[in-house]
Amino acid sequence: MKQPVSTPAAPAAIGPYSQAVKTGNLLFCSGQLPIDPATGEMPADIKAQTRQSLSNVKAILEAAGTSMENVVKSTVFLADMSLFGPMNEVYAEFFCEPFPARCAFAVKELPKQALVEIEVIAAC
Repeated sequence: MKQPVSTPAAPAAIGPYSQAVKTGNLLFCSGQLPIDPATGEMPADIKAQTRQSLSNVKAILEAAGTSMENVVKSTVFLADMSLFGPMNEVYAEFFCEPFPARCAFAVKELPKQALVEIEVIAAC
């Protein structure tokens, strides 16, 4: 049985999807754009965007009763692979060993012209 998870501490979904869905002891968090839920604005640079995306992920995880420490897999979508280094610096601030499994790749374009979008799977 799947159970939707949502919180006003992260941006509302911009389409027909849930911020996250819990099933069993797993939480699947939808990709989070770097949108500040309080203002609807997006920072300009990749470091600030990564920080905002991960802050949104963190808020959703907390609303589901879990945390960043329980993330087992993440996927990072970048507007350009040249952004990988700066994104990775900020990413390292949010995770500690043992790090989650991860894949990161560039895509042609992200919604709202974002530079980064991050999704995760976490244990609950």
